[in-house]
Amino acid sequence: MIKRILFISSLLLLSASDLFSQQQILIPMDDTQTNHLKAYGVIFNHVTDGYPVKWLLNYRGGSFMVTVDNDIIRKSRLRNVSLENISSSKAASIVAEVERPGSNTSVVNLEKAPKIAVYTPDQALPWDDAVTLALTYAEVEYDKIWDVEVLEGKLKEYDWLHLHHEDFTGQFGKFWASYNSVPWYIAQVRQMEAMAKELGYSKVSEQKKEVARTIKEYVGNGGFLFAMCSGTDTFDIALAAEGIDIAPTQFDGDAVDPNAQENLDFSKTFAFEDFNIIIDPYQYEHADIDVPVQIREIDQSLDFFTLFEFSAKWDPVPTMLTQNHVSSVKGFYGQTTAFRKEKVKSSVVILAESPGRNQVKYIHSNYGQGTWTFYAGHDPEDYTHRVNDPPTDLDLHPNSPGYRLILNNILFPAAKKKKKKT
Repeated sequence: MIKRILFISSLLLLSASDLFSQQQILIPMDDTQTNHLKAYGVIFNHVTDGYPVKWLLNYRGGSFMVTVDNDIIRKSRLRNVSLENISSSKAASIVAEVERPGSNTSVVNLEKAPKIAVYTPDQALPWDDAVTLALTYAEVEYDKIWDVEVLEGKLKEYDWLHLHHEDFTGQFGKFWASYNSVPWYIAQVRQMEAMAKELGYSKVSEQKKEVARTIKEYVGNGGFLFAMCSGTDTFDIALAAEGIDIAPTQFDGDAVDPNAQENLDFSKTFAFEDFNIIIDPYQYEHADIDVPVQIREIDQSLDFFTLFEFSAKWDPVPTMLTQNHVSSVKGFYGQTTAFRKEKVKSSVVILAESPGRNQVKYIHSNYGQGTWTFYAGHDPEDYTHRVNDPPTDLDLHPNSPGYRLILNNILFPAAKKKKKKT
């Protein structure tokens, strides 16, 4: 009798242990989350460590579900990330609800975190970069690479690449009119020219175009590309201007090709077509892709853009890229603030636009085996970020919807296998 009681007791203990191992943690991403940005880092690093994560698309702002683990509980609490302990039956009920036919929700399994590179120079620049701020704040590791590494073929070592605020046309950001006598600008130009010479290029513009073509090839071979601000439109301009001199004398020492505009090849670009390049060195624009300040004239309190809603079950990638706890996000400026809708190719998926203004903010598409995503503007929490402004303190903006869009981009490559099955 005693042996039978002990046997039954051991079975009960085993069942309790088994039940506990099936208990889940829900990391909500709706308005109840205390730190949305840190939550992405917790999840990214959990996947990096080899643990599976369920991303519940369109459920409570794109929440995450993981099996109970002391490490993720500890890390979440240290980072002030809200979490909820739920029973295995409650977890099963949530998954069933999310997967219910007719609901615009879905479960995506995050399987393998991408290895991240940020294309950025080694020297300090008089402006920061929202993506590196976001990655650092979320405690996500990344490597820095620059032209030498790109041209040496190092991109194949990475799954995801971000283009730091960059000018791929070789016109040094078109800062010449305002900063040509300022030390940081002079130093930057000298460094770029020395690098071009060392790498065997006669001009910085030719080197930058080759870098753009190499990055395009990287995407075609399966890479994930993300760019913001001038890293978006100047990338496409450089691709369209292959073999064409579009840089004024102030930037490369000789004149612009008189037939430059007519010879642009829009079939080589990712996102934009039928744009007109701006060759005036005094004008702080590269082309008419961007919506300039004089056209945007709008009160800051009314400046926002709206995220489109996609089918979570049929369009999981754009759905992942737009996960948020709000549907409208406050606008923000940059050298490239927004894209003219009429310049965006019809094959491109528009993820967000400014309603009633024909201005696109956030776009995405495939190229070859990879994908690219362009997000206009410089800093989602600094409306008019300028040269030499201090970096944004994300401790003041832990729930930033604009920064959430950046961090969605580092997670969706982890669901690549799931995407192929759908």
